[in-house]
Amino acid sequence: MQKILSRRFAFVVSAPLWAAPPAIAADGYFMIGYGPRQKALAGAGVADQRDAMAISANPAGIVGLERQFQQGVTIINGERGYYTGGAPRIVAPGYVESGRPWFPVPNAGYVQPIDEASAWSVAGYANGGINTSYDWGHWHGPNGGPLGGGFAGVDLQQAFFSVSYARRFGTGIGPITIGVAPTVAAQMFNLQGVKGFAPYSSNPWELSDMAYDWSWGGGLRAGLIWGVTDRLRFGFSGATPMWMSRLDKYSGIVADHGRFDIPASMQAGFAYDVLPNLTVMVDWRHIFYSMQPALGNPSNPITFRSMGGASGPGFDWTDVDAGAIGAEWRYSPSLTLRTGYHYSTNPIRARSVTVNILAPILNRHHAAVGANYAFTRNSSVDFAFVYAFKNAFTGQEWIPQQPGLPFGALNPRATITPWVQAWELTLGYNYKWDAGDNSIIPTHF
Repeated sequence: MQKILSRRFAFVVSAPLWAAPPAIAADGYFMIGYGPRQKALAGAGVADQRDAMAISANPAGIVGLERQFQQGVTIINGERGYYTGGAPRIVAPGYVESGRPWFPVPNAGYVQPIDEASAWSVAGYANGGINTSYDWGHWHGPNGGPLGGGFAGVDLQQAFFSVSYARRFGTGIGPITIGVAPTVAAQMFNLQGVKGFAPYSSNPWELSDMAYDWSWGGGLRAGLIWGVTDRLRFGFSGATPMWMSRLDKYSGIVADHGRFDIPASMQAGFAYDVLPNLTVMVDWRHIFYSMQPALGNPSNPITFRSMGGASGPGFDWTDVDAGAIGAEWRYSPSLTLRTGYHYSTNPIRARSVTVNILAPILNRHHAAVGANYAFTRNSSVDFAFVYAFKNAFTGQEWIPQQPGLPFGALNPRATITPWVQAWELTLGYNYKWDAGDNSIIPTHF
């Protein structure tokens, strides 16, 4: 029995590490939701959680759920790149599209009730991170590639493992449920094709083409759900930064000598039961990108030996605010239908488009649909489809410090327009144990 438990535990931990894609349908690089239900609701539902991935949105949502397990995978097709106008001096001119459009990313979760008022849960999920892959066929400089260093791109992958405990206080109308979820995080980072920036690095030996570097850390997620009335619920969840170890191989370019903590976030929303089988959810989320130096530090000016310093250049992102509305119709005991819409503000500033061709995180409008079908009393399948509409953003190219340009300057003769569009398909399987069934491996499906 211990071997079976340890295998299940290891599976939930390792599942998101298989592959973490670029954050295509996302708020910056935070995914709009984790698992097929959250995806189908376009990220809404902090006040209404009903499956084993509840911990990733609001740890308080696990109370009242049956003992259950979920495993899912998202297939992402993401197109991104940039195009230029005028005569750029830093980036390769023309229409440049990133490769590697297809990515899988799995998720898994398990919920165990303790009694009617408390439960614990484990889950593994991934943020996606940042990803671009530009070949050297778009010529710039002696080595080709969009930045003169040959093949160029950045790959940031992040995975999370959370353990949560939640308890409900009070009964009837007005109970409050509180949940906490200590979280362990891991990330991988790889940057290629920026060797031409060596004069601007505080450590040019740890700047580019250093293969993958790992970073480890963690933080805390917590949340609450308040039953305002028997039909209206309010939910709130927040996460501290995930404090991560340094990316030593890239300390010459990542601000603060390789520090890349995962930003803090918070989410609030309401869920209202229009009918006993129809729930509408409205959510708001804020992500504190600007507080993380590698993301929030200004990307300009780039001066000699400034990259990698404590106040060195970053991606120059602002904080992101996002709103989502979702609806779930539990049409019959075997069929549930879901849909949602999600809007996100743009973290990229016009003055920072030059560096952000490596991370064109520009998503704004998302539409989502999905369903759950129970083919037995215990087993059901989920699907969700999310479409991220094409979005582009234009700014002027910025030239680093050069002789005659002591602090660098805007290039008035060139504009750069990063762009992105994508779709996601998520599939999942859920198993719910019968009441009183304490078996580890299901005896029937």
